[in-house]
Amino acid sequence: MELSKIVITGGPCAGKTTAMSWIQNAFVAKGYTVLFIGETATEFIRGGVAPWTCGTNLDYQKVQTRLQREKEKLFERAARTMNAEKILIVCDRGCLDNKAYMTPEEFAEVLSDIHTNEVELRDSYDAVFHLVSAAKGAEEFYTTANNAARTETVEQARVLDDKLIAAWTGHPHLRVIDNATDFEVKMHRLLAEISSFLGESAPYLTQRKFLIKRPDAMLLDSLKSCTRVEISQTYLRSPTGKEMRIRQRGSDGHYIYFQKMLRNPADPEKVNIERRLDKDEYLKLLMEADPAMRQIRKTRYCLTYGNRYFELDLYPFLEKEAVLKVPLRQEDDEIRFPKWVEILEEITDDPRYTNYALATRFNL
Repeated sequence: MELSKIVITGGPCAGKTTAMSWIQNAFVAKGYTVLFIGETATEFIRGGVAPWTCGTNLDYQKVQTRLQREKEKLFERAARTMNAEKILIVCDRGCLDNKAYMTPEEFAEVLSDIHTNEVELRDSYDAVFHLVSAAKGAEEFYTTANNAARTETVEQARVLDDKLIAAWTGHPHLRVIDNATDFEVKMHRLLAEISSFLGESAPYLTQRKFLIKRPDAMLLDSLKSCTRVEISQTYLRSPTGKEMRIRQRGSDGHYIYFQKMLRNPADPEKVNIERRLDKDEYLKLLMEADPAMRQIRKTRYCLTYGNRYFELDLYPFLEKEAVLKVPLRQEDDEIRFPKWVEILEEITDDPRYTNYALATRFNL
């Protein structure tokens, strides 16, 4: 069984409800059993449980997060009993959405209440797709009439949209779907992103890569929508000739683990296949490390700027440079860089800067 759990999130009036219908139709046609977990906040508010009816906002956030996690666990448990080869669990918002409605102190108390940490909670989802609110770029379509739980003004919706992106920033597969196109094309872009993530077709997403002047770490740590992640990547021996690697990813002593394999390295339309590992599986696979390859260690800063998601990698062996990656819908998309970014050269097609090449070039 292939079981994937994704989050569809976004600011107010972003198109999530419509997106659920599109996802259902598209992925059932691809052979998936699609399961939907409804938005817990809307269920609670319609039932009379809300931040303004509970004792405090913290009281409300604790019960909402507990119910949300329990629903997800039960859906996963039920899914594993089903006679299906491919199951896609779609969460209408995930637990990290709640962070946007709390102070840092409240969020820390919620994490303590459910006995987890931010990395484990955030990265318990396989992928996150953020639909940008109509209040940012499609203001004429912004409305509160189609959702009784929505009360935000256009300006409030913009602020909340930014907070939601910031809450998820740092996830290994976060994609932001903006309003650069009309709504129907926006839905097609979402489906293409999900299909690419699931390995159902040639990747829709392209990426440009730049060598930039190494920025000051203190500057990066001070940015609002920026999350630091520590990554260790190890290449494995592969008798079939396929590129196989495992990755440890996280921060502050909390990590998640992945294994990635290229389905067909000789095919220019190759699709990466990735699966989650538990810690024991990861440690076991470490024993199969390719002795000819060095382990890659890097600090990644995940940040959002102007509805664009950036990944900035700092390597210990590059003292004056850093690598900036920019996921795009298409190669000619306009990129607005943060002012502090000083580009040295574009290295999108430079084979010297792939992780595989770096693992052979430098003694780490």
